Amino acid sequence: MDLRTLLEGTYRAALAAVSPEVLLKGHWKGDRPDFILAFGKAALPMARAALKAYPGVPTLIVPPAGTADLSAPPDASVMPGSHPVPDERSVAAAAAALRRLAALKEGQQALVLVSGGGSALLAAPHGVTLAQKQELTRELLRAGADISEINTVRRHLSRTKGGQLAQATRARVRALLLSDVVGDDMSVIASGPTVPDVTTFADALAVLERYGLAAPEARAHFASGTLDTPDALPNVTNTVVGSNRLLLEAAQKHLANQGVGSLILGDTFEGEARELARFNASVVRSVQAYGSPARAPVVLLSGGEATVTLRGEGVGGRNQEFALALALSLGRHGIYALSAGSDGVDGSSEAAGAFVTPDTLERARGLGLDARALLNRNDSGRFFARLGDALVTGPSGHNLNDFRALAIGW
Repeated sequence: MDLRTLLEGTYRAALAAVSPEVLLKGHWKGDRPDFILAFGKAALPMARAALKAYPGVPTLIVPPAGTADLSAPPDASVMPGSHPVPDERSVAAAAAALRRLAALKEGQQALVLVSGGGSALLAAPHGVTLAQKQELTRELLRAGADISEINTVRRHLSRTKGGQLAQATRARVRALLLSDVVGDDMSVIASGPTVPDVTTFADALAVLERYGLAAPEARAHFASGTLDTPDALPNVTNTVVGSNRLLLEAAQKHLANQGVGSLILGDTFEGEARELARFNASVVRSVQAYGSPARAPVVLLSGGEATVTLRGEGVGGRNQEFALALALSLGRHGIYALSAGSDGVDGSSEAAGAFVTPDTLERARGLGLDARALLNRNDSGRFFARLGDALVTGPSGHNLNDFRALAIGW
């Protein structure tokens, strides 16, 4: 059995099985909307699916800049924004979204399609300049802040996040969300633009304190006493239509169809990629030695969202960092594994993720690569590119968090 082909095929089959169009089936109910707004990494496929159900509805789509296929139906306008750090295109898109929502009347309805990445793609800075918000986002990423912490700060420096996008209209709002966050907390997905906000200025300030960030303009805004984000939105309904768990279940079904047994370890793993790798390595050794929590041969599936604290200037992302740390943690107990982002993008590299093989470290030594040194400078992207083990797919038009598959016992 070609395990590398099996793992890549499982990743691709799972994404296809839970595509935005598939997940949105059954949700085209109720009144025809008067306006459709779609933003995030899955904005285009979500909008295309909606316009099949509601042809002719005026639509604004905000996908990431660089998306390969920006084509849309005639009734839709496309305004790409920047991700993960917003730019002037993101500001223009947010202004257009706010303007078109504000033009709707009481009794009308807006359909809002939200996917991960929306925080950066709809940027409406409040209390800080765009440049200051960009730098603060970079500082939070460098410090290893998780997505919930980053979004808590961004919600309170914006006119769209934390329910404020929905607050901008008198119309009824029906929001359908694809979750890229652990636990599927709707207030965290794209910073919750249509969701009442339970966090406050004080919570945002606490994140800055936790990571020792100066950010004087943001601190001044949080202490200003201006109106905080809304804690109730009676004109809004929010529904999560896709999640990391569904992605893993689709992978498990695909493996079963191939006659391969699997076990889902969980979809809520968080923390440093290196620590998650060490944990997964310990589970692998337990399977190999004791047949627990599953008997080999088996594929262990897991998801969630790792973080990376940058210590060097290398190329890579959380999935490739996980893969390199896993190879080092396993040592002579090597296996086949794949760690990849469902969005097709892993950090600063062109890859979605990377493969681990039983001879990863041996082949690296043959090429003169020091795996430990490369990990220490966050250079996992170059490591796997040199080995030919990077998985390059291009942006997938989807975003259901991370995908990890470890094949043990073959």
